[in-house]
Amino acid sequence: MTKIGYAAMLEQFHPTDLLDWAEQSEAAGFEAGFQVSEHFHPWTPQQGQSAFAWSFMGALGQRTSLPFGTAVTCPGFRYHPAVIAHAAATLGAMYPGRFWLGLGAGEALNEHVIGGEWPEIGERSRMMFESIEIISKLFSGKVVKHDGDYFTLESARLYTIPEQPVPIYVATAGPVNAKRTGKFADGIITVGAADEKIAMLWDKFREGAKEAGKDASAMRTQLQIHISWAPTQEEAEENALKEWPNGGMPFPKQDIKNPEDFANIAKLVRIENFKDRMLISADLEEHTAQIQKFVDMGFDEVYLHNVGRDQASFISTFGEKVLPNLKLS
Repeated sequence: MTKIGYAAMLEQFHPTDLLDWAEQSEAAGFEAGFQVSEHFHPWTPQQGQSAFAWSFMGALGQRTSLPFGTAVTCPGFRYHPAVIAHAAATLGAMYPGRFWLGLGAGEALNEHVIGGEWPEIGERSRMMFESIEIISKLFSGKVVKHDGDYFTLESARLYTIPEQPVPIYVATAGPVNAKRTGKFADGIITVGAADEKIAMLWDKFREGAKEAGKDASAMRTQLQIHISWAPTQEEAEENALKEWPNGGMPFPKQDIKNPEDFANIAKLVRIENFKDRMLISADLEEHTAQIQKFVDMGFDEVYLHNVGRDQASFISTFGEKVLPNLKLS
């Protein structure tokens, strides 16, 4: 049965406000829990925030009772994989069965702050999967040594480990990483896209799982969709262009370093650029139909991010008029 969750976007909102809205969303029927964005910078200066996700999640676990995880954090630049393993194991120990670790190959927007080279996507992907090997070994609670292509680990052991293993999910948007994710991770995270692309990612994910002798149907599938809902169509369009123009940029964004550069590109974004990337509508039936489409695809969890500032109205309205009309089983 598919569950609907709330995407907590720390690039846009103060963490204290997001804690309130996360609590509200749980009460409103967003049963999947929370995807927590893990950024150093917002996409654009207009978004205005970018709190430290790991601090936020410690508080989130106290304020709510549902699962949560990073969507997503990048190993290898700001964080050595051992540091991510340490943080993830601690949250897993504090909130048994509730925390999952979402990993991705990263964006220069967040990772360039420490300086050094910014590799091409292929190399960053190899770094990520080597990181998964290290993190998985550390989760065992045994002494781990590692001397790989990208990382070294000298006699490291995690002493605080969870009773239940922390699952590792990988965010992917391409066929090569989707297949690797099926092989080496516990689940896949993707974002809203054309139906054909999502079907392709799933096929590659299942192919990788099969090669590794795993049952893909038992592995977790998560989708995050960005939407722009407001009481009027004019406001919904204004919110998309003003608050989340990066959602209308139909090109890879991993190599752009500064929010100011995104803001300059945003001047070129038009409403038509959001096609197949974000539903912009004041019509709740349209939103219901779109979510239902993804439910029917078989996703285990669908997380909603409404790009407008009025999160309280979004949560209450969707809780009352959208979620009850979904056929989730």
